[in-house]
Amino acid sequence: MSTEEPTAACDPCLGGIEAVSTAVLAMSRHLEVREVLRRITASARSLLGAEYAALGVPDDHGGFAQFVVDGVTDEQWKAIGPLPRQHGVLATMLHQLTPTRLTDVRQAPAFEGWPAAHPDMKDFLGMPIIDGTEILGAVFLANKKGGFTEHDEELLRILAAHAALALGNARLYERSRELTLAGERARIAHDLHDAVSQKLFSLRLTAKAAATLVDRDPVRARAELAEVARLAAEAADELRAVVVELRPAALDEDGLVATLASQVQVLDRAHTAAVRFSSQGVRTLPPAQEAAVLRVAQEALHNALRHSEAASVEVTLAGTPARGAVLRVADDGRGFDPAAVRRAGRHLGLVSMRDRVATVGGRLSLESAPGKGTVIELEVPGA
Repeated sequence: MSTEEPTAACDPCLGGIEAVSTAVLAMSRHLEVREVLRRITASARSLLGAEYAALGVPDDHGGFAQFVVDGVTDEQWKAIGPLPRQHGVLATMLHQLTPTRLTDVRQAPAFEGWPAAHPDMKDFLGMPIIDGTEILGAVFLANKKGGFTEHDEELLRILAAHAALALGNARLYERSRELTLAGERARIAHDLHDAVSQKLFSLRLTAKAAATLVDRDPVRARAELAEVARLAAEAADELRAVVVELRPAALDEDGLVATLASQVQVLDRAHTAAVRFSSQGVRTLPPAQEAAVLRVAQEALHNALRHSEAASVEVTLAGTPARGAVLRVADDGRGFDPAAVRRAGRHLGLVSMRDRVATVGGRLSLESAPGKGTVIELEVPGA
C-alpha cells in the first residue's frame, strides 16, 4: 500500500554505503513485524528507484502469511483482490536462495499473469531474505527506468541481509511480548484467586452466620449483615480493577494520553482512593514506547490501589526536550522498604516493569519508605 512518509530519503544515484545505511536505519528503528516488513519494502523501492515493491512472507499452506506492497494506492490494492498465492515467479523466488533479475517478467517461463486491476510490470528484480538456509520471505521490485543492473542486485542483496536481522529481531520482540502478556494473564488469574475468591468465601461464611442468628440474636445478625455488605463492596472493587486490566488499551485509536486519562478515570470511580491524572507537552511516541509507558502505569497503579492503602494516587505524564516522556506515579500510602521487599523475594511487579523498560531503552526508578508513600518514575526516549 502507499506510504505517506519517506522511509529512506536517499537518491538512488548515490548507489553506495550512504544510501544503504539510510535504508537500513529506516527499517531497523521498529520492533513490530508488520512495520518492519513495511519499512523493508519501502526502503528497497526508494533505494533502487523502482516504481513498485512488494515483500511476501510465506505460510505453510501455499499462500502468504503476510504480503506488503509499496507504490500501489489503497484503492488499487483493494481492486486487485485477495492476496496472491505462491505460484509463478513468486513461488520460484520463495524456493531458491539466489536472486532473480529479468528484463521482462511477462516473458518468464514461470509467469502466469495477474489480476485485471494489477499494475502492468516489466523489468523485475527479486531477492530472497535468508536466515542461514531458511527463506524468511522475498522482496520484489518492478519497473525501474532503464532496468535493473548488476549493481542494483548487489545493493538489494546487502539490504536483504540486514532485513533478515531486522525481521528476526522483530519476531523475537513479538515473542517476548507474547510471553509478557501470558505472564500478565497468569498474574491476573492469581489476583482473582487470592483476592476475589477469598473475599467471596468469607462473604458466604458471614452470610451463613447471619442467617443462623436472625431469630436468636437479631443485633448480632445485623452486624454480620453489615460485614456481608462490606465484603461484597470489596469484592466488587477487586472485580472492577481486574476488568480494567483485562480491557484492551485503546492506544492505536486514542493515543497514550487519552488512554491513560480514561483508565485513571475508571479506577477513580472503582476505588475509594482518589486517582488523578495530568499531562503536559507529550508528543506522540513510537508504539513500543507508548505500550511500555501504559503497562508500567497500570502495574504501578495496581500496586498503589491494592497494597498501599493510599488515600490518593497522582499520575503525571510530561514530555521531554528530547521528544521522549516521563511518567510519574505517586501515592500517599503506607510505603515500604525496597531492600526488605527484595530480601523477602517479593517484587511487586518490578521485574516485569524493568523488563518492559529495558526493551525500549528507558529508565525506571522507585522511591519508597515505610509511612512515606511510593513514587515510581519512568523515562522513555522519543523517536
